[in-house]
Amino acid sequence: MISVVIDRFENDKAILLFEDEEKSVIFPKKYLPRDVDEGDYLRINIVADKEATNAARKEAQELLEKLKKQNK
Repeated sequence: MISVVIDRFENDKAILLFEDEEKSVIFPKKYLPRDVDEGDYLRINIVADKEATNAARKEAQELLEKLKKQNK
């Protein structure tokens, strides 16, 4: 779990600071909960979406095979 604090808002963006590293990230405000404010801490959980990854790879492979057939 990653912990960040909302440093500030700039228009439709939120500037998030990673607690341990003091590194900032610009994040779309629309993806944050509506009731958060500057100074609030958030927990971020990043999970790999294997199903979406496999589907995208399959689609790319199919397109590549189609292009190879067209170029013969």
